[in-house]
Amino acid sequence: MDSIQSFYEYALSKKGASEHFPFDQNTLVFKVGGKIFALTALSDWEKGTGMINLKCDPERAMELREEYEEIIPGYHMNKKHWNTVSCTGRLSFMLIRELIDHSYDLVLASLSKKIRDDIS
Repeated sequence: MDSIQSFYEYALSKKGASEHFPFDQNTLVFKVGGKIFALTALSDWEKGTGMINLKCDPERAMELREEYEEIIPGYHMNKKHWNTVSCTGRLSFMLIRELIDHSYDLVLASLSKKIRDDIS
């Protein structure tokens, strides 16, 4: 995922996803059912160092961090449940999409049945 546009379009294509700027005009947040599943700093993309914070199963988060130097504990997030994923071109588009899907699925599963049904 080499551009903010690719990330933006993919994250927003998830069922029930919406974009927000709850913190400042630089931090783009994607939510489902009112909960965050992805966020990024627009200024990082402008500098060519795009990164995305994504929720992750704690065990899998550790495995990913050991396997890829581009995946680190979530910056300004709960480091047990969030990873920061570098999008500078070393990780495949497919892997980044899969990590976005994983984050989205975790957050969706944490929502009440009523909210999940409304999204479906």
